Amino acid sequence: MTDDPRYPIGRFSAPDMPDESKVIGWRRDIVEAPVKLRVAVTGLVDTQLDTPYRDGGWTVRQVVHHLADSHMNAYCRFKLALTEDNPVIKPYLEAQWAEFPDSRTMPVAPSLSLLEGLHRRWVILLESLTHADLDRTFFHPEQKVAVPLWRSLGIYSWHGKHHTAQIVSLRARRGW
Repeated sequence: MTDDPRYPIGRFSAPDMPDESKVIGWRRDIVEAPVKLRVAVTGLVDTQLDTPYRDGGWTVRQVVHHLADSHMNAYCRFKLALTEDNPVIKPYLEAQWAEFPDSRTMPVAPSLSLLEGLHRRWVILLESLTHADLDRTFFHPEQKVAVPLWRSLGIYSWHGKHHTAQIVSLRARRGW
């Protein structure tokens, strides 16, 4: 944990090539992410859900909806990379997505349920992948780099923990 509310678990750092235990840990994080997020927001009322996790940051509500948006995109990127050779993915403007009414005002329950179902599917897919599958790539046009699926798995393992920790840290700071 760090004192920086933007990165309470630190920034993502991937090894050059993960070993099997690292991949297993990342898959476990994908399994656990929806449960840990649900626990992190359990009992929060609307005024708390509408509190930014840091000055200038998204509200708790926006963070929950962002996780659903982001992980849906990640799942689609996995499927594209598994069915096409280094497909060019479609980036999206996550900050703008977070400003739409569904992210700013709707209850978090639908996104929590969506994330639970999505992660169930994602885990089944991940458990079926070979080392060769995890080496498949998609091309990120903004970063101008081919991203191997093992790296994307590591990023999204971190991503779920990262945003959940933002909420947990806010709750600790506020005594919620």
